[in-house]
Amino acid sequence: MAMEDEDNAAAAAAAAAATDTPAGTTKAGSGACIDRQPDTAVRQAGLSQTAGPGARAATGIRVLKQRNMKRNGSRGCVTRKTRFGSRERDWLKGDTQRGCVCLYGGTVDPQPPASGPQASSTPQTDLQLVLCSTRTTVEELCAQRDGQGLYVQLHGDLIRRLDPSERPLQILYNYLASMGYADHVRVQQEAANSDLSCLIRFYSEHPVNADQQERTLLKGVFSVRKGKTQLHKWAERKVILCGTCLIVASVKDSLTGKLHILPLVGGKVEEVKRRQHCLMFSSAGSQAQTYFVNFDTLADYQRWHRQASKVVSQTVSMVDLSCYSLEAVPEYLFYSQDITHLNLRHNFMSLQGPGGLLNLPRFSQLKSLNLSHNRLGVFPECVCEILTLTELNLSCNNLHIVPVQIGNLQSLQTLSLDGNHLSSLPEELGGLSQLNGLGLSFNNFSHIPALLERLSAVDKLAMAGNRVETLELCTLARMSHLKSIDLRLNGLRWVKSESLEAVSQVTQLDLRDNCLDTLDLSSICNLETLHCQRNQLGTLTLSGFTLRMLHAGSNRLTTVNIYPVPNQLTHMELSQNLLEYLPDWVCDCRKIEMLDVTHNLLSELPSRLLNSLSLRKLLAGNNRLQRVPDLLDHVPLEALDLQHNKLAELPESLFYKALNLKFLNASANALENIPPSSQSEESLSTLQELYLTGNNLNEDCGALLVGHQNLRVLHIAYNRLLSFPASKLSKLELLEELNLSGNKLKTIPSTVSSCKRLHTLIAHSNHITVFPEILNLPEIKLVDLSCNELTEIQLPDSLPATLQELDLTGNSSLMLEHKTLNLFSHITTLKLDQKSSMTAGDSLSASTPWNHGYAEMSGQRNKLCVSLLTVDQFGDGVEACYGIFDGDRNEEVPRLLQCTMGDVLCEELQHSSIDNVYMCNTFLTSHRKLGMAGQKLGASALLCYIHHKPSDPGGYLSLTVANVGTCQAVLCRDGRPVPLSKVFSLENCTEEMERVKLSKAIITEDNKVSGVTCCSRLLGCSYLSPWVLPKPWVHTEPLCSQDEFLIMGNRALFEWVSYQEAVCTVQVVRDPRAAAKKLCSLAQSYGCKDNIGAVVVSLHIGEDSCTCEPPVSTTEPRGPPPAPVPVPLTPGPSDLATLSTSSGIVSEFSSETSASEVGSEAGSTASDEHQSSGLAFRPERRCSLHPATTLCGIMVPGSAGTGANPGLFQRQPSCATFSSNQSDNGLDSDDEAPLEGVISNGSKLEVEVDIHCCAFQLRSGSHESRKDFDLEKRSSDYPNGKMRRQNSVVVSATNGCLLAVCGREIADLKKSPSTSSLFGKKLSNGSVVAPEDSHNLIEVALEAPKKKSGYFTAPAQQDPEDQLIVPPSLEQEVREQLRGQSPLGSSAPSTTLSLKDPVWDHPHPPAFPSNMVPGPGPAPILQQEVYDTAL
Repeated sequence: MAMEDEDNAAAAAAAAAATDTPAGTTKAGSGACIDRQPDTAVRQAGLSQTAGPGARAATGIRVLKQRNMKRNGSRGCVTRKTRFGSRERDWLKGDTQRGCVCLYGGTVDPQPPASGPQASSTPQTDLQLVLCSTRTTVEELCAQRDGQGLYVQLHGDLIRRLDPSERPLQILYNYLASMGYADHVRVQQEAANSDLSCLIRFYSEHPVNADQQERTLLKGVFSVRKGKTQLHKWAERKVILCGTCLIVASVKDSLTGKLHILPLVGGKVEEVKRRQHCLMFSSAGSQAQTYFVNFDTLADYQRWHRQASKVVSQTVSMVDLSCYSLEAVPEYLFYSQDITHLNLRHNFMSLQGPGGLLNLPRFSQLKSLNLSHNRLGVFPECVCEILTLTELNLSCNNLHIVPVQIGNLQSLQTLSLDGNHLSSLPEELGGLSQLNGLGLSFNNFSHIPALLERLSAVDKLAMAGNRVETLELCTLARMSHLKSIDLRLNGLRWVKSESLEAVSQVTQLDLRDNCLDTLDLSSICNLETLHCQRNQLGTLTLSGFTLRMLHAGSNRLTTVNIYPVPNQLTHMELSQNLLEYLPDWVCDCRKIEMLDVTHNLLSELPSRLLNSLSLRKLLAGNNRLQRVPDLLDHVPLEALDLQHNKLAELPESLFYKALNLKFLNASANALENIPPSSQSEESLSTLQELYLTGNNLNEDCGALLVGHQNLRVLHIAYNRLLSFPASKLSKLELLEELNLSGNKLKTIPSTVSSCKRLHTLIAHSNHITVFPEILNLPEIKLVDLSCNELTEIQLPDSLPATLQELDLTGNSSLMLEHKTLNLFSHITTLKLDQKSSMTAGDSLSASTPWNHGYAEMSGQRNKLCVSLLTVDQFGDGVEACYGIFDGDRNEEVPRLLQCTMGDVLCEELQHSSIDNVYMCNTFLTSHRKLGMAGQKLGASALLCYIHHKPSDPGGYLSLTVANVGTCQAVLCRDGRPVPLSKVFSLENCTEEMERVKLSKAIITEDNKVSGVTCCSRLLGCSYLSPWVLPKPWVHTEPLCSQDEFLIMGNRALFEWVSYQEAVCTVQVVRDPRAAAKKLCSLAQSYGCKDNIGAVVVSLHIGEDSCTCEPPVSTTEPRGPPPAPVPVPLTPGPSDLATLSTSSGIVSEFSSETSASEVGSEAGSTASDEHQSSGLAFRPERRCSLHPATTLCGIMVPGSAGTGANPGLFQRQPSCATFSSNQSDNGLDSDDEAPLEGVISNGSKLEVEVDIHCCAFQLRSGSHESRKDFDLEKRSSDYPNGKMRRQNSVVVSATNGCLLAVCGREIADLKKSPSTSSLFGKKLSNGSVVAPEDSHNLIEVALEAPKKKSGYFTAPAQQDPEDQLIVPPSLEQEVREQLRGQSPLGSSAPSTTLSLKDPVWDHPHPPAFPSNMVPGPGPAPILQQEVYDTAL
């Protein structure tokens, strides 16, 4: 079910209320709570203000208790458990309108000592917790605590003094309501959370920033001498540097008597070398004066020198005091009478006081005044007394009326009133004859003000974001001075021309993002530029006399009428319309240089157009073209885009007639060949970028590419290449990027080493068996050879330092020696298959009816700003969680979300079973947990949660999707795409655009909020609140047997690959990882340059959501054509701890891992599957309705039949191994299977422990005695405790910090995804930790503390008692033998089967093939008892 739109915008309601709030009131919700007005009356936004039962009759509140506490550490606050006693908690539970306000103490600015202002301050109470109600006013709180006032800070930014009548707790509650919290109890709980201080914080006094104080005012008592001669003596004087002047008092300790003012703009400040810490200040001009100031300390000297140097370097007398949270300007600033430009933007300026706005007329030479974003509420009439003003900016001040006194400013030339609530202007404004710039955008005007007819100097009408629904062209005709009209985002419906009068003066017209369905501008005869994108235009009629640029994309145009022929037209953009043909006049345009007709219905291109002698760039992709006309003569064409058409061939003469052609994209067609580069052996081709992905080309095309010797980028992926001619590839010496993915290549020619400039080689999804000779290339950066058939890698002695990423996933037969891993250790991102091993407690993984694959590509960015979350088994039942996070240009926020959002969802599921509630709270809590990183940075986020209904755990599965921003999800149902997400961008979402407009945000011409982001909802970017909110769209879709797969991607993916094409692409490729790779490669070939992320989840849902299936003896191939598939010991769907190779999960090695850490035991263990020619056996898939009778992956005695030899046992390693060097009998070539997390180092083994990713995997099921549970808990108290359990679990403790708990009897604890896995967490060097429990040991080494104390020594050989599987009948005999014999020698057979091997998931385990029998001797039997020896 889709979340109602009414639930989406508490902030919108607050903003809407703000538009009707009269002056003198404060909007307390949705970020408007910081608006400061006299005589405040707080207005509620979404929460009731009813008084609690304990409220006092007089004030409606009762302050229960005040508690002083210190913060825990540098930034964190005290925990909830230490905050309140039982009495306080009971009082809070009595009424949701009660709560806690955290008051932080600011630093007090004492009178500076003689050495000048210091950072020292008088410490106050660090943190005070005040219990109060929503009716508690600032005045009452101050009286209770004997304070002077309270301050509020939003998002770590500006700090505002609260009026005495404002109510802090109500402001806090309204802020949470505007974020999206709806439940009153939850709001009360969130208000007491210490993490909230990064979003909203209250101070008991105004905190002082030392750096801010330095930039606004410097003062102190220093030794001063006037003049350059020795006639004057040194004397102690008070010295002040404020604004543009140096002020020197005539007496020591006060400013009484005569003051010496030294203007510094244009002057000099120099170091006096003969005196220590001495500066010489000189004014400009012929009558220059000089003062020498001797400072006491080096810090003072540097501070004054730094600030004075800025002043003297200015060309105008400008003072910038923006973003300082000022209520008044420093009083000393008024001594700088030469100030001409004063910037007070983003402050909280008041009218009264010595430095208030009423005193600004004292600046006698002031010409420019910026008071924007000061929350004034009323127009400050005092500025109308500054008659010298030529520029005045009062934008974003909640102004409703402009006073008539504005007419006094006869010198005014520029007036900015954008982002207010103005609906009319005074007639006196029309008398400002010198006014040439008037900004009225984002106000409430319903028509163009008539007084503009009198403002003859104004040449631009800036009225974007108003409410003008009808544009009368006759009105514009009367305003003969207007040349540029901006009416974007007005909801414009009609453009009327009731008279035949021509509008001759308008040359530029911007009508983007309106509601026009027809547009006739033929009366605007001198129009040069028209923007009318994103309307609903069906017809467009223009005058072509002077037309130069036409932008009319994203409409419904079937034709465009322009008369006469626009001979001056150079650029025309008609993309995303309904054009079936191009008008004849297009071919007659003599100067047209760029034509964009992508995403239309064109079936042919006129021959005259392609042979135009002016056309340089033609974009005709995503049409229905079946042929391209031949070129008759040489043409100047430089860029040609023909992708996504029905072309079987290109013009024969294309390359030798278009000699200037540098870019050609013919992807997604039906090409079987390409035209020759020339008619002779000598080629004059200048082609640099060629994209031919998704055609039917064969290896013959390689010979035709030789002529393009300037080629830099070649994408020829997903064709029918069986090989690439070696001699031809050597000719492409300038090649920088080569994409050969998705073909049938068995090798890449060795001549690739001739391409010395090659930095990117992408050749995934082929049949390559030999690693290409590319590691000798000096500029190679990225190599992607995933999903191939590599068996070994021949490496040079050293790798190029430029190599940053190597992807070798999906090569099941690849064997890597530790020498190879040592060479790879410096690579920033190394992707290898993770060992498909299972651990105790994960037997349910085989029952998950889904598996996934993912792909990430950085494109032309220097860093990857997309992170993915993939958990196939989430929680205790058959559940899964997937997410994608796109930070656009920052990587910090996506990584934080990747590591924390799974945990947050787990926690929220404990509090609510309603999808809208727990998903919404997951996003809001994750937004809060971003902390300081989320103040200025943000990310789009998409979270998909597959689950059963809480009321019916064994019933149908559902998919709940929540998203903010532009990440999207689409479900394939019966071969058709079903969109599940909502794109929160201003261009795509009308209601979001209206909400942002009502909040009075400034939307730039590229449709970005304040020029920052095009998204109206993000996690992070809290400084853009209330315009950008974190509340998600939530949708729940029941899953059925017709659901094939789920695709998740970021904006860059779906901007270039449509939903339908994405679905068709994944249907062809059976392997989810290969499908995700293909989606990203297609997007890159289509033109995407940004980061791309894709997740493909293959679904296998039965008719009744039952996931059982009979055992099968064959595996499905990775994709057509069929290829040999190795036999994995743990195939089938993947889970949180283990994924098969088809899942696309990789382990990325870090360059931080040194060679010494990658020892011999780890160096030869990199693959996750075993080579075998036998058939692959899959475990019988079990579901939650029909579970197997297993206990955490260990067979319950009596639950299955006996094996062939019930009297024997087999030995298993204590944890998952990473073995690829397999012999024919399935054993590692080494005598002993290495232990995961154990690195051999000489005679010792280093066991690396990562306390951050210890798995707490808990399963619900049959209960055991409390005594056993207590025994497990006690075992964790011993550093090297060894413990033996029967028919149960393994509990091992390592140095007291590693605890693996897997017990079905522990049902009261929940699983924490971020502790059981790192969710693919990005490491400091850019590597990615695989999103699973069972980490590659190199990743564990990276995350473990690099200290001697972080390791401990263990015997060089395994303990013979390690993981013995003993039948009950032989238990006693085995114990006696082990006591009496020496440890097993190295010749003793071992197996790489783990505790979670699928054989233990079967009531009747299938027999092994003969070549998979783990060593000589009888076959393995059922596991009935497990002994574990902790290292």
